Amino acid sequence: QVQLVESGGGLVQPGGSLRLSCAFSAGSLAYYAIGWFRQAPGKEREGISSISSGGESTYYAESVKGRFGISRDNAKNMVYLQMNSLKPGDTAVYYCAASILPSLIESGYDYWGQGTQVTVSS
Repeated sequence: QVQLVESGGGLVQPGGSLRLSCAFSAGSLAYYAIGWFRQAPGKEREGISSISSGGESTYYAESVKGRFGISRDNAKNMVYLQMNSLKPGDTAVYYCAASILPSLIESGYDYWGQGTQVTVSS
């Protein structure tokens, strides 16, 4: 059973940075593309970044392009989301998810973590 566990969320001031981690268990991460999604209160969940299984291809939503960076370490079964220049509009629960192919589309993912809260506020 594939399991994903996010960590690294918290409270940060506008303009600050956070790095989210996604720990993958039950098998090899190298077979899966990973996506990061977020859901703000009252809004639908949106895909913000994804990375191919080997890490050679990355994708970003326009809302985070240039501020967020996705990376992975298959040897450690870990995926990261570096978030810089954070804005109050980035406040949401952040989820990582696993799939065969990278995508920003929620329906393409088979396995999901439980989420970690990110709050951007002064």
